[in-house]
Amino acid sequence: MPDRDIYEEKADSTMGFFDKLKGALKKTKDVLKTDVRDIFRAGEILDEAKLKQFEKRLLLTDMGFEATSAIVEELRVKHVGRTVIIDDIWTTVKDKLKSLLKGDGDVRYDPNKPTSPLNLQSDGPTVILVAGVNGVGKTTSIAKLANLLQKDGKSVVLAAGDTFRAAAVEQLTLWSERLGCDIVTKPSGTDPASVAFAGCDLAADKGKDIVIVDTAGRLQTHTNLMVELEKIHRVIGKRIPGAPHESLLVLDATTGQNGVSQASHFSDIVDCTGLVLAKLDGSAKGGVVVSIRQKMGIPVKYVGLGEQIDDLAVFDPDSFVDALVSEEV
Repeated sequence: MPDRDIYEEKADSTMGFFDKLKGALKKTKDVLKTDVRDIFRAGEILDEAKLKQFEKRLLLTDMGFEATSAIVEELRVKHVGRTVIIDDIWTTVKDKLKSLLKGDGDVRYDPNKPTSPLNLQSDGPTVILVAGVNGVGKTTSIAKLANLLQKDGKSVVLAAGDTFRAAAVEQLTLWSERLGCDIVTKPSGTDPASVAFAGCDLAADKGKDIVIVDTAGRLQTHTNLMVELEKIHRVIGKRIPGAPHESLLVLDATTGQNGVSQASHFSDIVDCTGLVLAKLDGSAKGGVVVSIRQKMGIPVKYVGLGEQIDDLAVFDPDSFVDALVSEEV
């Protein structure tokens, strides 16, 4: 059954997105700011030794070597050998982080269009394939995404493709009832690709806007299950040409650099178009967002900021960096 608390309204439901994001990033931010005031002291000269200390702090957030090196090099060029002005240091860090998180082909964030990161189709249903390893919060993330899409006026169909785990189908069915959206299920052991096909069929016949296809959690190194995932991807395209229009990979932020390996393997199979970063509020490794963007070129499209049904938000690089490197650092 889904967590009871996730569907209940938060007492502080008026809390703004930025406040939620700052709260979710607190553990990562705490790692980054530890001893930073001793590294960068106003009026002192910034030297290589101080830069090396800061580099270690960045790496502890799982930002990755490439991104960390790029930030450190920017600081080296602009500030080494000069008197430390704290505001200028953080402006350089923030500007570089934002540039690392933005891709030229990304759909730009629009706060007035919550679904703007998705490649939505104007003719026929948009098909979203959702994958991930076991235990990352995939099913819960699907429910949150369906809720967000419905709030934006979209009609949603869920396809319960995790047919080898009865509890997963039951959980998604309960969510569909609570959200008031259609769901396609089949008996345990059914070929998952047939469920995906049926979900697309229902959406096309009923004129629904979105199909979200759940898939079984699988290790990225399990060859047979990855082949099955590839089949689901292929069958969807047979029913709706060009689909899936989005292949989203759900990652658990607490896994840090292992998320890079997951992104690489899954993208080889289903050509991931975006990431859903779950459990960001429980991680000190939020820097993995930057690492994956640098290594894989895959944008984060949504972030999970808590346990409630509304705690999924469109990922905005500017807000993310501002919350991570805010004035309190």
